[in-house]
Amino acid sequence: QVQLVESGGGLVQPGGSLRLSCAASGRTFSSSTMGWFRQVPGKEREFVTGIMWNGQNTYYGDSVKGRFTISRDNAKNTVYLQMTSLKPEDTAVYYCAALRFYGSSRSEDVTHWGQGTQVTVSS
Repeated sequence: QVQLVESGGGLVQPGGSLRLSCAASGRTFSSSTMGWFRQVPGKEREFVTGIMWNGQNTYYGDSVKGRFTISRDNAKNTVYLQMTSLKPEDTAVYYCAALRFYGSSRSEDVTHWGQGTQVTVSS
């Protein structure tokens, strides 16, 4: 079992930066592909980014490429999402997720979800 707890959300101005953290518990974390999704009311959950178990490979959704960076520290059982050049359309609830395999961007392939953290980009 893996339990995920996000933190770091909040209000930020357009063009600003924010870093989200996801603390994981469970013995399988260090061998799991991890990722971030986001969701706005009335829309489907959207894939943001994923990272291989060893942190050596990452992949991103088109809307965040070049602006967001995912990383992980397996010694701390934590995944991070560094967000820069934030736009109002990045406003959403951000969810940490454990994925079945590297390369997947589908909600159906998520094995565990965090509870979500709100990110609001507004002046």
